[in-house]
Order: sequence, then structure tokens, then C-alpha cells
Amino acid sequence: MIAFVTGKFVYKSPAVVHVDVNGVGYEVQVSLNTYSKIQSLEKGSLYTWLHIKEDGHTLYGFFDMAEKNIFTQLISVNGVGTSTARMMLSAMQPDELAQAIVKGDTTRLEKIKGIGKKSAERIVLELRDKMGKTSFETTGSALINNTLEQDALNALVALGIVRNMAENAVKKAAASAPSTENLETLIKKALQLI
Repeated sequence: MIAFVTGKFVYKSPAVVHVDVNGVGYEVQVSLNTYSKIQSLEKGSLYTWLHIKEDGHTLYGFFDMAEKNIFTQLISVNGVGTSTARMMLSAMQPDELAQAIVKGDTTRLEKIKGIGKKSAERIVLELRDKMGKTSFETTGSALINNTLEQDALNALVALGIVRNMAENAVKKAAASAPSTENLETLIKKALQLI
């Protein structure tokens, strides 16, 4: 299984991203949610899920673990395939989708292309309890749209530090020295806080 890919985003579209990982290009299917978060980035990491079928292997990529976790739970529901799950994550933010399922808001789910009344009811029935026990707050959404902080976070993740731990360290480092305009300094401060 490929857990994540880190590299340069050499091609980006709302549905597909090509990631150059040390000279190897991975084609990664993404949701609109992930695309909107990486569209201004030149490089970064995507958490991945590999779908193996008789006629090919498809790699799906996610900006954060919350989105990946919801994707894997959605495809566990009978009748919900990878394309439908990706469509759902393109139509709604991961935390909004989880809230709709936990609250049993089938009307909201039915507004998503490809989701009918029966599918919405089945998704709520099978996932309500599972999602009620899990927090799906989108990692990274609390970061200010600050390129410096985002670059620092990506650097820490590339170093192998878990994303939530890296995010907390970057936020603390940025708060302790709000005038920091040097990426290297911010990364060093964040590393000291881990």
C-alpha cells in the first residue's frame, strides 16, 4: 500500500494531480476539496489510497487524513464506489459531510450528484455510529492561509513528522514570533517545540 506521496506537483487539475517523486511520476485522482488546497502549491504531500482492480490500479490522494478516513469509510458502504466517494468529497468539506451523516441529514446528501434517497439512507445507516465516534476536523484548516506557515508544515511532514503534530508546532512557533518571515527560522522553532 502507498500511504502518501511527497514531491513536486508537475500537473494539477480539479480531478488529477501528477506528483514527481524523485523522478517517478504518480498520477493521483483528487477531490475538488484537495485540489483547492494544493492549487497554489508547487510541492507537498498527499495521503493516498490505492484502488486495485482487474483493469488497473488507481491512486487517490487527499490533502489530510480526515478526508482520507472519510473516503475509506464511504467506500465501505455497499453501492458507494470510489468515484461516488470522490464526488461526495468534492461537493462537501470532510467535516461537513461527516456532520451530515452523523445528524442523519439525508436531504443534504441527496443534493450530491449520484446520491439518491436510498443511497443517502444507506450511508447514514451504516456510517452514523462509526463517524459519531471519530473526529473529522480537517487538519490544516486551522492554519492561516499563510504560505510561510504552509511551507513550514509541508517541510516538517516531508521530514516524517506526523501532520497534526507538525501543524501544532508550526502554529505555536508562528504565535511565539509573529514577525518571522524566514522559513528556515520558523521550521527550526517548530522542530524545537516537537
